[in-house]
Amino acid sequence: MSDLIKIEIITRQKKFEELKEALNSIGVSGMTVTQVLGCGLQKGKTEIYRGAEYSIDLLPKVKIEIIVSEESADDIVSITRRICSTGNIGDGKIFISPIHRVIRIRTGEEGTDAL
Repeated sequence: MSDLIKIEIITRQKKFEELKEALNSIGVSGMTVTQVLGCGLQKGKTEIYRGAEYSIDLLPKVKIEIIVSEESADDIVSITRRICSTGNIGDGKIFISPIHRVIRIRTGEEGTDAL
């Protein structure tokens, strides 16, 4: 059984559809997507609404979680960096973690067969 990893991508919402299509084109079909709020170096932004200035500290982002064999990681990271990079603060982060065991509940399959 090959080593499995979890790749978490947190990026701008407007980049999600393009990233999803690119990942599907290399065979990544399973993913969990969550709408999240967060801040980092970007530190939010200031808006004006009806003449009043207000601060938005947490910005909307999208979080994509993918479990794949370790061999796929470099391709996924490369595609994500190419598509999601604008060169500006707020492009996001990629986290890669080991997965010790995966079990498909319905069939009992384990490892890459369970993906």
